[in-house]
Amino acid sequence: MEGSPIPVLTVPTAPYEDQRPAGGGGLRRPTGLFEGQRNYLPNFIQSVLSSIDLRDRQGCTMVVGSDGRYFSRTATEIVVQMAAANGIGRLIIGQNGILSTPAVSCIIRKIKAAGGIILTASHCPGGPGGEFGVKFNVANGGPAPDVVSDKIYQISKTIEEYAICPDLRIDLSRLGRQEFDLENKFKPFRVEIVDPVDIYLNLLRTIFDFNAIKSLLTGPSQLKIRIDAMHGVMGPYVRKVLCDELGAPANSAINCVPLEDFGGQHPDPNLTYATTLLEAMKGGEYGFGAAFDADGDRYMILGQNGFFVSPSDSLAIIAANLSCIPYFRQMGVRGFGRSMPTSTALDRVAKSMKVPVYETPAGWRFFSNLMDSGRCSLCGEESFGTGSDHLREKDGLWAVLVWLSIIAVRKQSVEEIVRDHWAKFGRHYYCRFDYEGLEPKTTYYIMRDLEALVTDKSFIGQQFAVGSHVYSVAKTDSFEYVDPVDGTVTKKQGLRIIFSDASRLIFRLSSSSGVRATIRLYAESYERDPSGHDQEPQAVLSPLIAIALKISQIHERTGRRGPTVIT
Repeated sequence: MEGSPIPVLTVPTAPYEDQRPAGGGGLRRPTGLFEGQRNYLPNFIQSVLSSIDLRDRQGCTMVVGSDGRYFSRTATEIVVQMAAANGIGRLIIGQNGILSTPAVSCIIRKIKAAGGIILTASHCPGGPGGEFGVKFNVANGGPAPDVVSDKIYQISKTIEEYAICPDLRIDLSRLGRQEFDLENKFKPFRVEIVDPVDIYLNLLRTIFDFNAIKSLLTGPSQLKIRIDAMHGVMGPYVRKVLCDELGAPANSAINCVPLEDFGGQHPDPNLTYATTLLEAMKGGEYGFGAAFDADGDRYMILGQNGFFVSPSDSLAIIAANLSCIPYFRQMGVRGFGRSMPTSTALDRVAKSMKVPVYETPAGWRFFSNLMDSGRCSLCGEESFGTGSDHLREKDGLWAVLVWLSIIAVRKQSVEEIVRDHWAKFGRHYYCRFDYEGLEPKTTYYIMRDLEALVTDKSFIGQQFAVGSHVYSVAKTDSFEYVDPVDGTVTKKQGLRIIFSDASRLIFRLSSSSGVRATIRLYAESYERDPSGHDQEPQAVLSPLIAIALKISQIHERTGRRGPTVIT
């Protein structure tokens, strides 16, 4: 600390009506809106900070990180300046502003911080023409529950001023402590720049048998792996954990330099966007492949020759093999959680293990209560996210290490493990079709009319014939969730059609960007007979999709000829 105290200013502002967090305390918008609209970011940051009770906020510690996308450095500086002005006592920030979402959750829990602010738009594109986001995690390390998100929104609608220290400057590149004397503050404001990987890596060491994984990656029967960080936050984690710690060759890791625009690519780990990895895996040289999204909470698994493991299958297979992980051998397994749209493959594993399954709305925040209350050990979503009670976020690298642990113990390939699982439990054919960038008004009317149709009593028992297939409707509903911990009710979380053969169709409205809307259509069909396990998912599901298109009229009402993305 040098010179005179840094002034704390109060800046007049006016509210924006569109700062409702989409869920989990997150606001995701086009980057140009954050960058160009006067006080757009400060307004939301002030709303987040004001949502913390004053007595809890004064002198508290918070964690700040980003996925490194365009505008992150500027935004980090604003967050620091506003945190100081609002009485936060200490900030923990990853070097160069970088921290994965799982690492933020880890650090919050490790140091018992009041919460954390993550600058990320998850798997959305970066750069000036991309998207930017701000996410608030609470003291348990998980996404803000709806009651907190609602409070943030209410504050944002009436905000008249925000507090900031515009002259406060930090060096994000220099590890260690930086202290600042502020006007009218008795204690200095402290910023600690930490290695983004170390604390998280120490947690992973307590969960896994690193020696077993290292032997797998370096021994005489070395498994050759290919890991794609997609130029997001995970580059430093992949290099330090998989290469430096576990011995994978340096050339196993690709696209490991975080870039503001993710190299012009869409940092979304699926077959549509992770094409570099997919092509490398199809060559047959590598036995295991994985990709991560921009902030490191989502992942994709590929086997040799590009064998794809669906997220729902990955969740179920992890559940069936938790005994391969020292953490679960010690802690035991109390229950599983999955989002409603995720396939019911997990349910069959849970039944065999005699543990409960909790079916929740989409959104990781719903799992936090279950884990905090000791009900849930493992949870996951069909959107390439899996995690356990070691954190309160989904965790891509954790999931990859689980898979490597399973391979090390079972001494089988990815494909062999998956096929053995299908042989034991049956195969759940599953696809998600995304109709993106739709007019919100159009999607509202589509979903309204569809709900009226499928929830009418006369819809039960209806039969749909498609080719040689006849599907009979057994159950329909508009999904609502009653939290078993606190009784909170969350309604209108998607429309479900369940047929007599346990096939499912689900329609769900998503509007995470807040500007355009997305309708997601999910189809699931179960096949017990092993002779039917080698079919293409879309071929198996085509009769169900035909029914979905017929009853929703989504192509006719949107002018689309098909979905934007299929996963």
